Amino acid sequence: MQILLTGANGYIGMRLLPVLVEAGHDVTCIVRESRRFQPNPDILKKVKIIDFDFLNHEQVENYFGEKQFDVAYYLIHSLKDTFISLEELERKSAECFVEVAKLTKVKQLIYLGGISNASALSAHLNARKIVKSVLQDSGIPYTIFEAGIIVGSGSASFEIIRDLVEKLPIMIAPRLINSKCQPIAIRNVIRYLCDSVMNEKVFNRTFEIGGPDVLSYKEMMLQYAQVRGYRRYIFTVPFLTPRFASYWLYIVTSTNFTIARQLMQSLKNDVVCKDNSIRELIPLELIPYQEAIRMAFQMIKQNMVLSSWKDASSSTLHHLEINNYIQVPNNGCFRDRKWKEIDQDKVQEVADRFFGIGGIHGWYYADALWRIRGVLDRIFGGVGLGRGRRNEDELQPGDALDFWRVILADRKNNRLLLFAEMKLPGEAWLEFSIVNFHGRFILKQTATFRPRGIAGRNYWYAMLPFHYFIFRNMLNKIAGG
Repeated sequence: MQILLTGANGYIGMRLLPVLVEAGHDVTCIVRESRRFQPNPDILKKVKIIDFDFLNHEQVENYFGEKQFDVAYYLIHSLKDTFISLEELERKSAECFVEVAKLTKVKQLIYLGGISNASALSAHLNARKIVKSVLQDSGIPYTIFEAGIIVGSGSASFEIIRDLVEKLPIMIAPRLINSKCQPIAIRNVIRYLCDSVMNEKVFNRTFEIGGPDVLSYKEMMLQYAQVRGYRRYIFTVPFLTPRFASYWLYIVTSTNFTIARQLMQSLKNDVVCKDNSIRELIPLELIPYQEAIRMAFQMIKQNMVLSSWKDASSSTLHHLEINNYIQVPNNGCFRDRKWKEIDQDKVQEVADRFFGIGGIHGWYYADALWRIRGVLDRIFGGVGLGRGRRNEDELQPGDALDFWRVILADRKNNRLLLFAEMKLPGEAWLEFSIVNFHGRFILKQTATFRPRGIAGRNYWYAMLPFHYFIFRNMLNKIAGG
C-alpha cells in the first residue's frame, strides 16, 4: 500500500512508522522540518520525506499535485501557544489534510484523537472533535480512533504521571484527579492503527479504544507508585483550581505550561469508552494498566517493530539491522556523555580495548575504586565483581560482565551496551561506540542513569564528583591516551 503518514516525527508517528515499513507498505512521511526527523537509519532509507506544513494551504498543489496514496494517517495535534484559537488551528490543518487526500486520491483516512463523548468538552478535546467532523464530512472513507491516556514511555500524559510520582512523596491535588480515565497501552494503539489499513469492516466508523482498566487519575498515580515500589500519599482539596494546578505541573514536571494547562482543563471530563465494538472487529489482548507501566520501564526501550509488530505478524526482522533498534531510554534519565577523537588507523585497537573491558583486564582506571564498589554491592546483597567475564576475548549479548550484563555487543558497528545489575536506586547503562562523523572518528562513552524516586536522584548527585574523574580518565585510557 502507498501510505501517507502525517505527524511522522511525533510520539505516535515515530512508533507507527517502522511497523508500517516492516509490513511492506511504501510510506511517505510528512514533517514540518526534515532535519528534525531522525528515525533509525535502516528505516530512513526505506521511506520518502516531504517537508510540508498543513497550515500552508496555498502550497498543496506544488507538493502533492502528481502523487497518489491509498491510505492517509492524520496524526497532527496542536498543543502550542498561538494567536489563533486551538479550534481554528485544528480545523484549518484538518481541512488542508482533506484537500491533500482528495488531490492524491486517498481511499481511506485514519485518525487518532481523544475520547470526546461528554456533553461539555475542554478546548483541547473540542478541537479533536472538530478534526473528527472535518474528516467525517470529507466524503472519503474514514476510520477514527479515540483514546484517553496512552501508556508508554514518552507520551505527554504518562511522562507527567511519572514526574509527579517519582518526585513527590506527598501530593496536594485538585478534585479533578478523581475523574475517570481508561488508559491504553501504546502497543495496543499501534495494533489498532495498523490492522485498520484498508479494512473495510472499519470504514466510516468511529471507535473508542481503551485498555481493560477504568481508573481515576488518582488511582493511576497510586498504581504507578505501586509498580515502581514507592509509597505515595495524595490529598485532594477543593480550592486548587485547574489554572493554579497547571502552574504546579509546569514547575514540578518537564512539560511546558501550554500542555500542562490544556491537560488540566481536560481533567474535567471522564474519558471512558462507551462503545467497545472495535474489540469484535479487531480482537486484541488488551494490556492492563500496571503491565503497560512495566513495559514502559523495560531494561531497554525497543523500537515498536521489535516490541509489538512481531506479535501481530508472521513477518521476521532478519533483513533489518538489529543495532538500529536497541536504544537506551531517553525520558527521566541523567547522563554523563564524553567523547574523544581517535585516528582512523586506531579504530580497531580502540574497539578491542572497550570490548575487552572488565574481568582480568579491569576498567582501565581506578580499579581499586571499582573493587570497593563491588564489595559494597556484595554487602548490600548485589552480585559484586566476582562474576568476571565468560570469555576474555569475546562478548555476546546476555553475558555477565562483572556487575553488568551485556545487552548489545556489535563488532560490525563498534558498539557495546551494558546494563547494570548492581544494587542501585534506579537503572543504569554504560555504552561505548565509535562513530564516523564526516571523516572524523569519535569514541563515545555514555553513562545513563534512570533514578528510582528521590533516593535515586540523591544517589546520582552524590556520585557526580566520582563520575567526573573516573569516566573521563577511563575514556582517555580506552582511547589510548
